[in-house]
Amino acid sequence: MNMNRLINMGVRMLMRRGINKGIDVASRRGKSADEMTPEERQGSQSTRKNAQRARRGLNILRRFMR
Repeated sequence: MNMNRLINMGVRMLMRRGINKGIDVASRRGKSADEMTPEERQGSQSTRKNAQRARRGLNILRRFMR
């Protein structure tokens, strides 16, 4: 494996982690689970599920676009 492929793989891994963390923070609106009311927790969970579905949809779309 050449160095360019290794660098690209590492960058993709870091970007994926960063994007996932950002989506989680945005869905919680910056609060921890202890600070949220039960309604906020439920809304946060549904937001995370919708974001996960959107990521899956994008992955499927990327496969078809190849």
